[in-house]
Amino acid sequence: MSVTSDFYLARVAQCDGEASETDLSNVRDRCLRAKAAWQAMADRVLKGEGNRKRQAADKAVHQERPFG
Repeated sequence: MSVTSDFYLARVAQCDGEASETDLSNVRDRCLRAKAAWQAMADRVLKGEGNRKRQAADKAVHQERPFG
C-alpha cells in the first residue's frame, strides 16, 4: 500500500487541531510532538513525489528527442 502525502498532511492538521483544543499542557505537548513527526513523514513523501514527477518529465523529454 502506498501512502500519499495527503494522508500525512491530514494527520498533521488533526494533531494541530487537537493541540489547539486542549487546556492540558502535557496533551498539547504530545500533540505537537506527533504533529512534528507526521510533518517529517509528509515532507519525505512530498520530496519523493516531486522526484518521481521530475524523473517522469525528464524521461518524457529524452524520449521526444531523436537519437544521433
